[in-house]
Amino acid sequence: MERPHSTRAPHSTPQPHPVSGRRPRAERPSPSTPPGPAARNRGRLLATALAVLACLGVQALPAAAAGADDVVSRGVTIPAFYTPPANLPAANGALIRSEPLPLALSLPGVDGPLPGTATRLMYKSTDSNGKPVAVTGAYIEPTADWKGDGPRPLVAVAPGTMGQGDQCAASIGLQHPITLNDETVSVGYEDLAIYRLLATGAAVVVTDYVGLGATDRLHTYVNRLDSGHALLDAVRAARALTGASVTSASPVGLFGYSQGGGASASAAELQPSYAPDITLAGTYAGAPPADLTDVIKGIDGSSLAGALGWSLNGFMQADPALRAIADEHLNAAGKAALNDLSTTCVGDAILGYAFKKSTFWTKDGESVSELVANTPALQATVDNQRIGNLKPTSPVRLVTGVQDDIVPHAQARRLAVDWCRKGVDITYDAVILPNLGDKLATNHMAPFITDQGDAIDWITDRLSGKPAFSNCWTMPLQP
Repeated sequence: MERPHSTRAPHSTPQPHPVSGRRPRAERPSPSTPPGPAARNRGRLLATALAVLACLGVQALPAAAAGADDVVSRGVTIPAFYTPPANLPAANGALIRSEPLPLALSLPGVDGPLPGTATRLMYKSTDSNGKPVAVTGAYIEPTADWKGDGPRPLVAVAPGTMGQGDQCAASIGLQHPITLNDETVSVGYEDLAIYRLLATGAAVVVTDYVGLGATDRLHTYVNRLDSGHALLDAVRAARALTGASVTSASPVGLFGYSQGGGASASAAELQPSYAPDITLAGTYAGAPPADLTDVIKGIDGSSLAGALGWSLNGFMQADPALRAIADEHLNAAGKAALNDLSTTCVGDAILGYAFKKSTFWTKDGESVSELVANTPALQATVDNQRIGNLKPTSPVRLVTGVQDDIVPHAQARRLAVDWCRKGVDITYDAVILPNLGDKLATNHMAPFITDQGDAIDWITDRLSGKPAFSNCWTMPLQP
């Protein structure tokens, strides 16, 4: 299926969105009410974002001129590399193509560029319908020697929420840490964790997920099978890359927070059946959205309310039969929002949809949570995304902030309990911080920052062959 929100430059006409039937809009929707508390909150968020950009000291890079066959998403030309071929190889993880990837943040070193040499990847995976799919990503060969024991390991990084527009892909963020024009704002915030992992001497492979970057379909946001498969197949692709120092003997770790925490948790569950050729040393799953029934409630009306649109768009990409349900229940504002969000990154979604309530998107004023609960097909779709029904066979460190109200703490803790009951080797860590503001995503992002060093230390120990020690026995005492 051709991706509905992508456009061919310079003279093609954008295709209608499958729900709304409307063509994508270049401009952001204008507010329908005078500025109030929500608008002031958005202003504070924008000011904070601009301060972060200023601290980074990185200049936004302009998009290249678009050619006749290029795909353009919100004024950003997506390189032709990201357009999948018509025919895909049979094997999961098989390389489709690769090319050098210039890292924006790179320094000369005695033994080579720091932190390493990057390669853009496209590889074959299998989607949630069992169909072949092309996925993009990046592999980085570190210049630093591996500081642990044994051969150089590989860490597969599952990025946190980036958005649904192709310009938001993590591999593009490695080349352009900031994408900024009058239509889109994207920050490659995962670059810091990636560079810290490279500093240990571990190689890193990053997946863009299904449909993010690759221009043939919408990104299937928080789809556990798509994301778990994409992460595991990224490992296979890295090992197949000519010139990579990692091999089948290299220990493998999975690393992700938020959307990435769900992807790494899903991959850990799926590995025994989907990728038995990969031996996992350990998995870091931070703030995993394990139960979307609770997560939908958490993000509705929050600063990340736009993620509701990404979820619904992704569900319909994976199951086109759901489009009729969406068309029946969504009003014009809801259809326009989903259409617009299909090309946005996190920055755009915050600026355009922060603190919006989904009740304004439905014909009868139901929230998305109520719509899901009252519609068996939607509830079944959400239930199918539940993480915790399968058993990882390798150690997992599961982290959740007790104040997290976006990816709620309780459902992440429940995942740890589910796995403990199955006998999984779980290191559970509840991050206790003060409440930093309801629905602002600060309670969600603070553990991402404060726990990152401990997360890297833990995965490094697993990659070095050091044993993990489960603390499941402490769960009755844990917050």
